[in-house]
Amino acid sequence: MEDIKKYDVILVGGGCAAMASAIYTCRAELKTLMLERKFVGGQVVITTDVDNYPGFPDGIQGPELTERMRKQAERFGTEIKSEEVVSLSVDGLKKTVTTDEGVYESPIVILAMGADPRKLEVPGEEELTGRGVSYCGTCDGPFYRGKDVFVVGGGSSAITEAIFITKFVNKLTVVHRRDALRAEKILQKEAFENPKMSFIWDSVVESIDGKEKVEGVTINNLKTGQKDKLPCGGVFVFVGNQPNTGFLDNLFSVDAGSHVEANHKMETSVEGIFAIGDVRKNSFRQIATAVGDGVTAAIAAQHKIADMKAKGGLL
Repeated sequence: MEDIKKYDVILVGGGCAAMASAIYTCRAELKTLMLERKFVGGQVVITTDVDNYPGFPDGIQGPELTERMRKQAERFGTEIKSEEVVSLSVDGLKKTVTTDEGVYESPIVILAMGADPRKLEVPGEEELTGRGVSYCGTCDGPFYRGKDVFVVGGGSSAITEAIFITKFVNKLTVVHRRDALRAEKILQKEAFENPKMSFIWDSVVESIDGKEKVEGVTINNLKTGQKDKLPCGGVFVFVGNQPNTGFLDNLFSVDAGSHVEANHKMETSVEGIFAIGDVRKNSFRQIATAVGDGVTAAIAAQHKIADMKAKGGLL
């Protein structure tokens, strides 16, 4: 029989939300395991400048911030393993987490897998990410002061972000593959009345151009086939996010985009399983809110374990 290692808390994911949880659970003397398939720190690791996280008036580099969080989590006793979770099963209070390298058991599982922004998958996008290509206007908008930028997308999230970005940029052009926005009507009205915003309809970005940084985009009109090269200083992509929930096998309720539903304590519909950060439905996708999610779940998990023990469910 395969050796099953037991913990008080298992964190699936290693981003800022998970590390915040780990700091709190370990300080509560709960044996905590963090499982991360890629690299600890999540998307913040590939973020150059973090200017909106409290406590750093001059800003901080993403990798430095996440490394500090990791060291803090490890100082309190968090065990971190570089393994990919392939399944999660529930048998009463017992949760079994299977990875590509081992099997682990715990009464508490905190889901913190994050969500990856959907990409355009066009030439130049990957090469220029962080050098003019961004997936977060709230995070990066202030870095584009006085520039002309493009926003790709037409949903409510895209238009909300676009309106925010106009506070900083000279001009913002929305590129949408349809002839009408999908955003809420109130957002559309605000966008159409914004003097800094213009729209290119029935079109897609075919490539993001530039060598060391974004210098322009190539736009393809889907109806006419006409292609235009247009200069710009940045491209913001808002075509959705894909939560990393594939291994859950419909264990509990998720929304149409596969985000996990959770209450104000970060509890899911399955007792003892929590969801935090970008994988959670209605997340604001900010470092500060992810950390708040993590702390909330950790404290709720402490109470849950105490309750389980009081009821005789745990030895």
